[in-house]
Amino acid sequence: MSYHGKILRINLATKEIKTEELSQDLAKMYIGGRGLGTKIFSDEVDPKVDALSADNKLIFATGALTSTIAPTGGRYMVITKSPLSSTIASSNSGGFFGHKLKNTGYDVLIFENKAEKACYLYLDDEKAELRDASHLWGKDSHETTDILMEEIGEKTAKVACIGPSGEKLSLISGIMNDKNRAAGRSGVGAVMGSKMLKAIIVSGKKKTLIDDKEAFKVAVKEKVKILKENGVTGQGLPALGTKVLDNIINSIGAYPTRNFQKAQYESVDEVSGEALVEKGYLVKNVACYACPIACGRLVTLPQGKTGEGPEYEPGWAFGALCEVNDLNTISQANFMCNELGLDSISAGVTIATAMELYDRGYIKKEELEKGPELKFGNAEAILYYVKKMGHKEGIGEKLALGSYRLAESYGHPEVSMTVKKMEIPAYDPRGIQGHGLGYATNNRGGCHVRCYMISPEVLGTPEKLDPQEIKGKPEWVKIFQDLTAVIDSSGLCLFTSFAMGAPDYAELLNKATGFNYSVNELMQTGERIWNLERQFNLNAGLTAADDTLPKRLLEDPIPDGPSKGHVHRLSELLPHYYEIRGWTKDGIPTDEKLSELGL
Repeated sequence: MSYHGKILRINLATKEIKTEELSQDLAKMYIGGRGLGTKIFSDEVDPKVDALSADNKLIFATGALTSTIAPTGGRYMVITKSPLSSTIASSNSGGFFGHKLKNTGYDVLIFENKAEKACYLYLDDEKAELRDASHLWGKDSHETTDILMEEIGEKTAKVACIGPSGEKLSLISGIMNDKNRAAGRSGVGAVMGSKMLKAIIVSGKKKTLIDDKEAFKVAVKEKVKILKENGVTGQGLPALGTKVLDNIINSIGAYPTRNFQKAQYESVDEVSGEALVEKGYLVKNVACYACPIACGRLVTLPQGKTGEGPEYEPGWAFGALCEVNDLNTISQANFMCNELGLDSISAGVTIATAMELYDRGYIKKEELEKGPELKFGNAEAILYYVKKMGHKEGIGEKLALGSYRLAESYGHPEVSMTVKKMEIPAYDPRGIQGHGLGYATNNRGGCHVRCYMISPEVLGTPEKLDPQEIKGKPEWVKIFQDLTAVIDSSGLCLFTSFAMGAPDYAELLNKATGFNYSVNELMQTGERIWNLERQFNLNAGLTAADDTLPKRLLEDPIPDGPSKGHVHRLSELLPHYYEIRGWTKDGIPTDEKLSELGL
């Protein structure tokens, strides 16, 4: 059935660990991963809970196809309440940790309450133990991983952990696994730190059972062929990684520069995916579990340090957004974020926000003590303030709260480019209207991977749409949001959607689980998950007023380049989006819609 049918519940306060049965009916309604984790979390946690209190819970959930041979079937989700946005958080990560977690025989881990002192969970397919982690507290994610691997002595074990930023409850801290993979967004690392849970190490050997093994193999072979033959997943991403996008997005005038004051970067060639290859930094491609795409980058810098990245978003955030064209510095900043356990997108955007605050005179030079000036283009400042942020030292204490709270503390929240207090990634909504609507309505804030409208609006997949056209965009956004909920819940990577569609996911799930979803049923499952998240957020106190974009993007036209003169037309798009969602004009799901979805 592709599920082990078991949930592990860990009470960190009492150290009680118990196994519970996973309902197959619940699995079918919510698939796994993001959907199943959200359902469990919504049933058990008060939406108004303080995210950093012991009453919040932290859930690790594998997908229905995690640890199968399905292409990219190695992902897992972390579900909790976000301390950054106050929304429900579900942060996705790849690598090999999710695969090994499911090999332990558990589909879901639920962490409750708070430990008295630092601890970590050791889990294999025979035992689960909470162990002392006092010797790990204060260590970065790489050191923590190395120490645990040596202690356990099992070469195939995998580690997920927090770095110093999570320990210090930075609202932009993530959970790192396999050293360089991250459940990065929404501040999930701070929740893990608040529970004094330093790490999880998993070492399972239980295979995932498939309902129709031979038919599943045939389907997988077909999907891999589709991915290999696609221009994005078979050529662009393997050749240049996600940084294949730098020149593409810059060329249409939607590449945010100088903290979204501009939308095109004149030095993009110095920091692009092509530059990573041409400068000799790239060593080889890196693939997550069962991934035929291999978009990861193993790089060695001129000073000899080797690591992974940067991906497109952090490369842009530390680069164009801060007007820094030094690829070496950008790569080092990315390495530091991985070690410190910082969300590299939010970290870069927050530094760009600080640079604008400094540029406008709101942050005074004396506040920097002896640190470098927070000027746009100052590469030295990037590395200095990432470190300060990760350790919450000096002005780093403010930076660690994210760009919204930083800007708000100086009386100018409008300088922060966030949605629901979470930093917007590397696409200017003024240049890509559908993608901007996806930002505004996202259930976890400024996120690009829950509705990747770049596919049709820029890359032409599954068909090419005019990025400035607004007609039909709400319908497209809904489809992408619902389909992404399905993908996240399946345990597959979003990048498969460049080549695969709902019928492909339905076939893989049906052959693995035996559930026999129709395409319509599967898409309705995605819609159910989206509406469940929406209900949680409304009950947490969010309203339609939170479905918006920064004032700059709604009122200040792009000053030059191919998208010159455009603003985002959210006021024209949002009412129709609510209508096709079956929500009221105030963005509230109607009783009829909830009944239709079984909510």
